[in-house]
Amino acid sequence: MSTPDLNLLITLTTLLDEGSVAGAARRLGLSPSAMSRALARLRDTTGDPLLVRAGRGLVPTPRALALRERVGALVQEAGAMLSPLQEIEPARLVRTFRLRASDGFVETVGPALLARLAAEAPGVRLHFVAKPDKESGALRHGELDFETGVIGASTAPELHTQALFRDHFVAVVRPDHPLCQGPLSATRYAAAQHVMVSRRGREHGPIDDALAVFKLERHVATLVLGFATALALVQASDLVATVPELHCASLYPDLVRLPLPFSLPAITLALLWHPRLDADPAHRWLRHLIRDLCARPPYGN
Repeated sequence: MSTPDLNLLITLTTLLDEGSVAGAARRLGLSPSAMSRALARLRDTTGDPLLVRAGRGLVPTPRALALRERVGALVQEAGAMLSPLQEIEPARLVRTFRLRASDGFVETVGPALLARLAAEAPGVRLHFVAKPDKESGALRHGELDFETGVIGASTAPELHTQALFRDHFVAVVRPDHPLCQGPLSATRYAAAQHVMVSRRGREHGPIDDALAVFKLERHVATLVLGFATALALVQASDLVATVPELHCASLYPDLVRLPLPFSLPAITLALLWHPRLDADPAHRWLRHLIRDLCARPPYGN
């Protein structure tokens, strides 16, 4: 079975509106002969004359009258489907978004983000999803709407990204920790007992490379998967955790942060999403809200 030419629907609704081959031709920017050929194709396709001569004009057949409303609705719906999406009204938006982020981001930015949503878009629900790894499959397969993370070699190249804020690492200890007494040198830092954060279980990272310049090695007493767990251990021990300062700001209100005695590259936390959602008005609106919120720490103020 051959595929019908859907352009004929536009031709038919125009002919029915105009009641004239010449008028329909002018409206569609065609020559009268081209419109006559289109009408002939419509008659052949439908098996009905559709428009017949009555004096100087054309009148619709019963089949054409029956088709008029249906064809007009189809053409309007197709036009709406193929038109650019209109901007949304956040106050009327009803939708659930899924954001995969670390505990640090959720606890630091989450409260202010949820407050903005409650005020501006009460019909929007935001689900925070745990982030056990850096794999991008969930974004690619439509299981997530967004993800936060540091862009690296494992980031899928097709993903779109938006920088949220730059951050740097600090050492965090409990109050009255020995490292709080006197200047923190690289030697004193390395000699302490450390809790290392690594989702992949690696016991060597940029901090160890930085210490190697001083011919120093730190002692990693334990390894955990996330910053929140590391800081919980620091709270009740002499362990030292090295964490992004802004990213984990809400996780250590009662702890002491110390500038590192060596240089580490700053990191940029980014929002990531799949290209399939890039033009979606609601998705775009929430992206802008998150970016705006993260650009003004302390978040929400």
